[in-house]
Amino acid sequence: MTVRAAIAEAASRIASETPRLDAELLMAHALGVSRQAMLLSRLGDPVPEGFAALVERRIAYEPVAYITGSRGFWTIELQVGPGVLVPRADSETLIEAAVVHFARTEGPRRVLDLGTGPGTLLLAALAEWPQARGLGVDASETALGYARENAERLGLSERVELRAGDWAAGVDGAFDLILCNPPYIGTGEDLGPEVRDHEPAGALFAGADGLGDYRRIVPDLPRLIAPGGIAVLEIGWTQGAAVSALVEAAGLTPAIHKDLGGRDRAVTAS
Repeated sequence: MTVRAAIAEAASRIASETPRLDAELLMAHALGVSRQAMLLSRLGDPVPEGFAALVERRIAYEPVAYITGSRGFWTIELQVGPGVLVPRADSETLIEAAVVHFARTEGPRRVLDLGTGPGTLLLAALAEWPQARGLGVDASETALGYARENAERLGLSERVELRAGDWAAGVDGAFDLILCNPPYIGTGEDLGPEVRDHEPAGALFAGADGLGDYRRIVPDLPRLIAPGGIAVLEIGWTQGAAVSALVEAAGLTPAIHKDLGGRDRAVTAS
């Protein structure tokens, strides 16, 4: 069987929103080349031996990023695996909101990422603004391990400090840009097996209404945002009003930003 035929057969068996893309990414990984290189010149090749096993893992709902060990986000490629939240395209809304805020300036000098995970938002921001330095905080040593590896691989280690912590507790100083993608799923909400059975619950759930961590994070923002700075919080698409109310109660001005699907995805505080 050729690579082209195997991709089509695998896509017919994968139950996801993007079965063809999933199959192509798995095949490129099995071949050891980029997806683009595969599509340009390898579709007529014989199928590599390891491809079938990768497809079976995907059919069992293991995230593609865990299988391949990486996920692209903004302008960078991140190493990820079990124990960390898989970077999602919707989270790029936070970087886009920051780009708009700093469009007429040199950009932020100090960046704080609360709940940095594998370094997703922090390292994307540092890649966007070469003059910036950043602090990433996470409660998970597994996540911090991935963040350190990613910072090293991307050549950003000298501009990054990573530490274990409980949100902003013990964090001092003023930051031009604060980024945060906290858990925001209610404990009673139904999730598909890809997320429920594989991604860490601590990065997903935040109390019955999904707002538990916002109630802890937002009150610290006024003391941490530098003059002219901004905090950007990812939200679930139904949480814009509730999180905005928490931002207002903290004495800050909220604004809601939508993702590419037109859904509320981030609340800024300034």
